[in-house]
Amino acid sequence: MILEALGSAVIGLVLAWAALHRLAHRLPTRLMVFATGVAGALFGDFVTHSALGPGSLVASLVGAAIVSAASLSLLLRPAGRLRRRSAPA
Repeated sequence: MILEALGSAVIGLVLAWAALHRLAHRLPTRLMVFATGVAGALFGDFVTHSALGPGSLVASLVGAAIVSAASLSLLLRPAGRLRRRSAPA
């Protein structure tokens, strides 16, 4: 169980690093991105492990990666300026 948690934390760090490397201009501070990646991975591992039970290491790590990626995607800001019009077009 400890190795499973460490593995999911590493997956969260890797996904956060990849997001920062690729989308740094659209993300908040590095600390928040890394914390969100790790927290999302640990939560995803916990939920998957609770649902499937012990003995499903690969499935738990896949669940950790999915939840971590989903939580990191919530941090993204819009790419360009938003056009605001005073009257509906």
